Amino acid sequence: MADLSMLVRPEPRAEAPPPEPRTGRLRRVAARLTPADRSVLWLYLLTRISLWITAHLARWLFPAHSGTREAAPVLAPFQHWDANHYLHIARDGYFPAGTGPWTSGWDNREAFFPGYPFLLRAVHTVVPDWTAAGLLISFVAGAVAVLALARIARVYLPEDAAGRRTAALFLLSPCAVFLAAGYTEALFLAFALPAWLAAMRHRWALAAVLTALATTVRVSGLFLAAAVALLFVLSARSGRHWRAAGWTLLPALPPAAYSWYLHARTGDWMAWKHAQERGWYRTFHTPWEAWTNTWRGAFEGTQSTGYAAMFQAELAAMLVGLALVAILLRRRRWPEAVYVALSLWALGTSYWYTSVPRATLLWWPLWIGLAAVSLRRPWFTTAYLCVAAPVTTIVALTFLTGRWAG
Repeated sequence: MADLSMLVRPEPRAEAPPPEPRTGRLRRVAARLTPADRSVLWLYLLTRISLWITAHLARWLFPAHSGTREAAPVLAPFQHWDANHYLHIARDGYFPAGTGPWTSGWDNREAFFPGYPFLLRAVHTVVPDWTAAGLLISFVAGAVAVLALARIARVYLPEDAAGRRTAALFLLSPCAVFLAAGYTEALFLAFALPAWLAAMRHRWALAAVLTALATTVRVSGLFLAAAVALLFVLSARSGRHWRAAGWTLLPALPPAAYSWYLHARTGDWMAWKHAQERGWYRTFHTPWEAWTNTWRGAFEGTQSTGYAAMFQAELAAMLVGLALVAILLRRRRWPEAVYVALSLWALGTSYWYTSVPRATLLWWPLWIGLAAVSLRRPWFTTAYLCVAAPVTTIVALTFLTGRWAG
């Protein structure tokens, strides 16, 4: 019999579809943004432009030395304080050339968690300038954070303008400059706020993964993990729900891994905490001792006027935080109250208060609560802006001109 296989036309081989072009992926992402989301992102971009204008003028109007005839480099306003710590970690590692806490003049860099420096090193492979790489991280992360904040606000508040109003109060808050600088606030919130949004929707695996990423950036991630775990317990409805309980333990792994790494290098499981104690007076003191020491620095003439003003801001921020916890407890918002209370405990049990005003950026219930008040009482928005605008400007200028610490 003749071989008929020669007469059978083979079926054409199915070819893999071509990869989706990058522009197509961007269109898909943009299509998922609602008009309210786009409004919030437009507001975010406008505030970034405003801040960049301030930074540009600051380097001309407030030079480091009087009589200077040339302005500082374009990115110089953002090369201050913690941004330099993160840069050094990303560039040189935690213990370069065998140096460490045993070295004279050590900068206590192990006090900073590795999430941000690790990402900074990765972005630096694409963006050669270290400062520009940090600013890019904060710019993208800030957009994610403010978008998530607006979406959380729309869950809590029924008004159509809730998301935009919350974003506006947040972006014009006194310490908003740190969302744009090479600091960790924007990146932390880019993980923490979507994590909280996922937890509110009972998407526990996603919430746990995002919270774990937040714990790589700041120890505040553990406070978020406690809030998510409490929300999980309060949301329990069935045995099927409890099958996801194991996810609540995931956020503890990154800090545990970091502690293990530090122990392997220094022999100290709590090396990051002890570095904070050496470098930033974060030794344990009772809350009333911390308040008393901060009050003395603010009002009893023991510090220069610059530092005294900083301590006054610390006291004011602590009072805001305590009032926020009280309101959350009164309204039985237990998980959010736990999150803010743990933050206050960590910040309020040092020798004196440090970085409490910056921490207000991480208290998302504060900005949603202020937005709720402003939507019910229109005059509140005007009052808030009249108070916040000069404070925000002063804080931005003190940071951008290198005068933040005193």
